[in-house]
Amino acid sequence: MQIGKVVGTVVATNKDEKLQGLKLQIVEYVNTQGVPTGGLVIAADSVGAGVGEIVLVASGSSARQTKITEGKPVDAVIMAIVDVLETGGEERYVKT
Repeated sequence: MQIGKVVGTVVATNKDEKLQGLKLQIVEYVNTQGVPTGGLVIAADSVGAGVGEIVLVASGSSARQTKITEGKPVDAVIMAIVDVLETGGEERYVKT
C-alpha cells in the first residue's frame, strides 16, 4: 500500500465494458508529511474518496481484491480514506 492524495478525476466515456461504473481518480503519492514524492497513478475508487483527501492505494494483483474491482482490469485501487497518520507518536495528518 502507498499513501496518496486525490488530485483529480478521470472521465472516460468510451472504455472497456468491465470498467463501466467505476469512478477513476488521479492520485499523487505523498510521504507521511503530505509532501508529494513525484508519482501519480490512476486508481479505481472503491470507497468514495474526493479530491483533496489522503488515501491508501493498493496496486498490482491486490488492486483486484476489493468487491468492486474483482475480475476487472485495474492495476490500482483506492481502498481507504485516511483519518489520521501517526509516526513517532506525532499526528502528521488529521482529516478535518
